[in-house]
Amino acid sequence: MKADTLNYRAEGPADSPAIDALHAEAFGPGRFARAAFRLREGVPHDPTLSFVAISNGTLAASVRLTPIFIGDRPALLLGPLAVKPTFKGRGAGKELVRMAVAASRVAGHALVLLVGDLPYYQPLGFEPLAPYAVTLPAPVDPDRVLVAELTSGALIGLAGAARRALSPLAKPGQPG
Repeated sequence: MKADTLNYRAEGPADSPAIDALHAEAFGPGRFARAAFRLREGVPHDPTLSFVAISNGTLAASVRLTPIFIGDRPALLLGPLAVKPTFKGRGAGKELVRMAVAASRVAGHALVLLVGDLPYYQPLGFEPLAPYAVTLPAPVDPDRVLVAELTSGALIGLAGAARRALSPLAKPGQPG
């Protein structure tokens, strides 16, 4: 049996219903209480930094990046990263993270924060922070707070509360 080919592209407006359904399937109703969701709440993700994997016209996986601030510093929050169960283990999630991080670097962003598992994300350029260096708006295991430094020195002195960007799609150097 031939495996379905995965094609990757930027997320488009027509993808939203399928992505919303994938998030509901992957994370269930508990997703609304998670710290990362609370950071994203009310702030649109950046579609220029969000990507999907498609197989035979069907959404297989997606990743989104949302502008946030860590203390006074603009940053991005990665997630949700979601992969349909039938496509897990085929590299779609990792490829989407690589694409999103690369696009963020090109766009001039300095940091990407996420809450996730180090063994999965470390090979993709993420590292743990000192426990409680960055606080989130809901309880989270500090060992799962990971960051990717996109510009040299961006992690120096990084500390504070992660918070929503007050203006949608805040760009590097713009106030929230």
